[in-house]
Amino acid sequence: MKMKKVMLGFIVATAMLTLAACGSSKKAESNHYVDQIKDKGTLTVALNPEFAPFEFQVIKDGKNTIVGSDIDLANEIGKVLGVTVKFQAMDFNNVLASVESGKADIAISGISATPERQKAYDFSTPYYTAKNVMIVQKSQANAYQSLQAFDGKKVAAQKGTVQENIVTEQVKGSKLVSLTKNGQMINELKNGTVSGVVFEEPIAKAYVAANPDLTIVSSIDFDSSKSDSYAIALPKNSGNLKKEIDKVITQLKAEGKIETFVETNFELSQKATK
Repeated sequence: MKMKKVMLGFIVATAMLTLAACGSSKKAESNHYVDQIKDKGTLTVALNPEFAPFEFQVIKDGKNTIVGSDIDLANEIGKVLGVTVKFQAMDFNNVLASVESGKADIAISGISATPERQKAYDFSTPYYTAKNVMIVQKSQANAYQSLQAFDGKKVAAQKGTVQENIVTEQVKGSKLVSLTKNGQMINELKNGTVSGVVFEEPIAKAYVAANPDLTIVSSIDFDSSKSDSYAIALPKNSGNLKKEIDKVITQLKAEGKIETFVETNFELSQKATK
């Protein structure tokens, strides 16, 4: 009987130690990314610099420089973490993969936290919500006042984005053309290879302002539930890194600074194209 009690006590003690070890392991894991970033002194951010006013390129002091409201946001996060922010430019369909592979710490590039993406990544609290719009050649605008007008026509969207789903699910009679670069889609629209392009509204406005021969079709209203809420993508189980980033986003939104970042960089994007 005494032996059974001893064995029972041993099992209980072992179980408690195991639970304590698991708790310590989870806590260490949650702190891992923040500690790693602080140890190396840099926050590496993956992005696709073709989303004015969120991220785009300008010539500054004779050098090609990435700027935008997402850049401003990332720099604010860097300040809180006490590290330098390093930006890595790439095609959009490689942005998330770079976080998964560890080549980048986070990704910020007008990314929507879709249910499918949430299986592989953590996401910050949303920092900006934009609706989707259709842009067409201004000379053809009267012919494309409804989604049905695109039946049998080609409509472009950037590869790997929510806009691909918008085209396939809401412009059902059209033929989706997936391209990797925004500039490529604009060129295809201007030369008539595609009849329309689906963009987030701020990005569409920037391209239309830079191309007077293009226009947004105001009569086309995509399902509001398909609007994009942009969020920062992080490694799965990023723990305290997500908490720190969420704090920064919450404060900036409360102060109205993110809207200011977007407005300021929209103006900058217009000057850059003149």
